[in-house]
Amino acid sequence: MNLSDPKDLASLLEALLLASGKPMSLERMAELFDETERPTPALLRKALEALGKSCKGRAFELKEVASGYRLQVCERFSPWVGRLWEERPQRYSRALLETLVLIAYRQPITRGEIEDIRGVAVNSQIVKTLLEREWVRVVGHRDVPGRPAMFATTKQFLDHFNLKNLDELPPLAVLREMEPEPLPVDVEEAPVPEALQARADLELEPEVPREQTSFRSLLAELDSMETGLKTDFEDLRDEAEAQSESVPDEDRRDY
Repeated sequence: MNLSDPKDLASLLEALLLASGKPMSLERMAELFDETERPTPALLRKALEALGKSCKGRAFELKEVASGYRLQVCERFSPWVGRLWEERPQRYSRALLETLVLIAYRQPITRGEIEDIRGVAVNSQIVKTLLEREWVRVVGHRDVPGRPAMFATTKQFLDHFNLKNLDELPPLAVLREMEPEPLPVDVEEAPVPEALQARADLELEPEVPREQTSFRSLLAELDSMETGLKTDFEDLRDEAEAQSESVPDEDRRDY
C-alpha cells in the first residue's frame, strides 16, 4: 500500500473510521501511523476529500463534525435503519428542548437568565439531563451575588446534531418563538384532527345530537343555579303555620 497515494490512503482511512465507531480528528488519525510513514495534514485532507467523493451514491457518507470526521448512514435511510433497534429513541419535553436552544444560542447563560426568558422556572431535572448527556457543561460563574453557574454547549452536542461548529446552527428566525404560548380558554374546545372528528361524527346517532360541555360552562351553569337558590325560608314557615291553623282540631295528631 502506497500511503503517499491519496486513493490508497483514503481506503485506509475508511477502514479506520469504520472501526472507530466515533469521530476522529486529523491529529488522532496521524497518531495511528509510525513517524516514518506518517502522512502530512495536507495529505490526510486530500485523502479524506477522495473518500468523501467515493461515498457519492452510496448508503453512507463522510461527515465532518465538531470532534472530527466520521462515516455515517445517509439521513434518507434513517426511517428504515432505525428499525434495527427495538428501543424507541428517547423523546424530550418541550421545556428541555427550549432550555437547550437558549443555551446554544445565548451561551454562556445562567439558569436564572433562562428562566427570565422563558417566564417559568427551569426544573432541576432538565439541567441534570443535559449535563448527563454531555450536551452542556459549566464554563464558569457569573460575577454577581450567588455566583450562578454559566452553561455552554459541548462538542458532543455538535456531534449529536451533525454540526461542525455553532456557526452551522440555523438562524433564530426559522425557529419557533420561545415565548410561552397562552393556553386556550378551554382545552376541550381545541381543534380536533379532521380524520378523528369525521370518525366520531359517524359514530354519533343523528337523532341524539351531542352537545360539547366545557368545564368552564359547567361552572357558569352552577353559578346561575346557585343564584336562584333560596336562602330565606321564612315564607315556607308562614305557609306551614297557616295550613296548620286551617286543619280542624280533631284531625290533628300528636306524635
